[in-house]
Amino acid sequence: MDKKSIQDRLLKNLMEFKPPKWGGCHTEERNMLKILPRHSIGTKRVRTAVKELYNLGFILRMKKTNELHVSLNPRKKKEIYHFLGISYYDTSLYQNGKFYKEER
Repeated sequence: MDKKSIQDRLLKNLMEFKPPKWGGCHTEERNMLKILPRHSIGTKRVRTAVKELYNLGFILRMKKTNELHVSLNPRKKKEIYHFLGISYYDTSLYQNGKFYKEER
């Protein structure tokens, strides 16, 4: 798994939560990482991928109940969609709470 695919999975995971984790709606950081294979959660590749998402401003970090909580930055919504390769205005790829890639 390369860094870009890890970042894609993490961002899509936060979008697919019920309700989606934008802004004030947040979840614990370990819940965000549950989408990844168990053997790769603590690896350097995953840590650098998550750190880059923080540095890009795509993920907001806050301390709640002695745990780190994360949410997607609503001010960077267009940039996040662009990063994922999804048109911001095209919601046809988002169905039933999941993202589906177009078959070409």
